Amino acid sequence: MSTVRLPRPDGTVEQRRLAEPVGWSRPAGPITSRIAFAAAHVVADPLGDNTPGAPAVVDWEATLAFRRHLWSYGLGVAEAMDTAQRGMGLDWASTRELITRSAAAAREAGGRIAAGAGTDHAPADLASLDEVTAAYRTQIEVVEASGAQVILMASRQLARLARGPEDYAKVYAPLLDEVSGPVILHWLGPMFDPALDGYWGSPEVPAATAALLDLVGGYAGKVDGIKVSLLDAGHERRLRAALPAGVRLYTGDDFNYPELIRGDGTHHSDALLGVFAAIAPAASAALQALDAGDPARYDETFAPTLPLARHLFAAPTWYYKTGIAFLAWLCGHQPGFTMVGGLQSARSVLHLAELVRLADDARLLPDPDLAAARLRAFLDVAGVPR
Repeated sequence: MSTVRLPRPDGTVEQRRLAEPVGWSRPAGPITSRIAFAAAHVVADPLGDNTPGAPAVVDWEATLAFRRHLWSYGLGVAEAMDTAQRGMGLDWASTRELITRSAAAAREAGGRIAAGAGTDHAPADLASLDEVTAAYRTQIEVVEASGAQVILMASRQLARLARGPEDYAKVYAPLLDEVSGPVILHWLGPMFDPALDGYWGSPEVPAATAALLDLVGGYAGKVDGIKVSLLDAGHERRLRAALPAGVRLYTGDDFNYPELIRGDGTHHSDALLGVFAAIAPAASAALQALDAGDPARYDETFAPTLPLARHLFAAPTWYYKTGIAFLAWLCGHQPGFTMVGGLQSARSVLHLAELVRLADDARLLPDPDLAAARLRAFLDVAGVPR
């Protein structure tokens, strides 16, 4: 039975019957019109001590099965990114194993994979830019050895130490000289991680953008693209138009992705999005429509996912991972609603109830009876009255 009770902010409880599932189509071959990565979450082992500050204990079977789910819809996997709780519960030992295991699974599945190389294994109080560069090298070696494409993640230590754009160039330039293949640079805004405020050398976005473009201009052959997560569609359009030929703009804008990926007829964004982990079947269907030259169906498919995405990434934005794990549990992709670092407690019952409404509106609950049973159990534990 797929009728559920959903609490409202006014203290009342709605009775809702979940919609029948959509038979989302999987692509017959690779998606060709855009490159699209879903930044995937990790599944916590429900029997592990995944309390705040404890080493992460990962359910590897469920974590890798979720990646196979993403590949089956023609999406690439962006591994070990902030969606996987880098800096929010996933320690370096588990991150290293995650990259290695996922890259091996990608080879078996014929799926595309890129993985984040950062500096989060190093002490927070690194004393010099040279130490930051060395920390990056350690993680780049792991990613390259796995066979995944390198994503150079933003570094909290670099943000703390840098005094201007020249310090970012001092760290990134030798790394770009050394990498074996084109990388994706990552610009993660402070709404996702407050410790990254002022990245690229200035709190003023135009000045930071100019510094980034200077770096990319000197290393265009070593930069596949820039992943931008500033939630500013106008800025993204301006930046992608200014990029050197052949350098992609991978949108990380979980608020405006349909219009940015669709493009303006001259430029478009590719995608590296956490929300794609939550809406993979619909994202795949929309991109298949774009492949088929059917922009109307593309718009129609993405439209109901946008309210879901905007709620999922509502402030405080960095807790969006909780909603992604909750939806994965309701959809049957993991055995329980647990997260490394105890992050399942980071969103309220009301926030998660609204997430169910919006996911149901977007027809993204593949087994309504399972979703309803799990939701009833969750609400019972939370104390929501019947």
